[in-house]
Amino acid sequence: MDLTQKNKKIRLLFVCLGNICRSPAAEGIMQNIVDKNELQDIIEVESAGTSGWHEGDLPDERMRAHGERRGFNFSSPARKFIKSDFDNFDYIIVMDDDNYNNVMSLATNNSQVNKIRKMTEFSVLYKHHDEIPDPYYGGATGFELVLDLLEDACEGLMHKIIEKRNLT
Repeated sequence: MDLTQKNKKIRLLFVCLGNICRSPAAEGIMQNIVDKNELQDIIEVESAGTSGWHEGDLPDERMRAHGERRGFNFSSPARKFIKSDFDNFDYIIVMDDDNYNNVMSLATNNSQVNKIRKMTEFSVLYKHHDEIPDPYYGGATGFELVLDLLEDACEGLMHKIIEKRNLT
């Protein structure tokens, strides 16, 4: 690995459907992990949705409340995933198969395809989950499960990035 590659920031984009529950929660959790581990010079995070339904809105108030109880700040406004995100991010991390298929349908080359990953690929404790379920139409237990899954997968992702960058 050359020095310029080693010094380049790794840019992560978390993607769900509306960018109001799962992906902003992943962004907030990952940002917390980045800050806690002083990795701001190495990792940058954002989130987006495959739909533009909630563009400009804050994350769902239930998700924000559940996150606050765990010490997280979910405050990034929703935005729609756009094709140029393939150029601007190193990892495009989707929450479920529908998001995967939607983002994959926009990819035009192997480099873009190789950036698309499912969040659960990075799970350590919750390997039996193959998707981060959408909690929008459910109750409190759904939001708590999503946060458990995201906390686990974000920790796994951080370790994968550090391992890949040979920082350990």
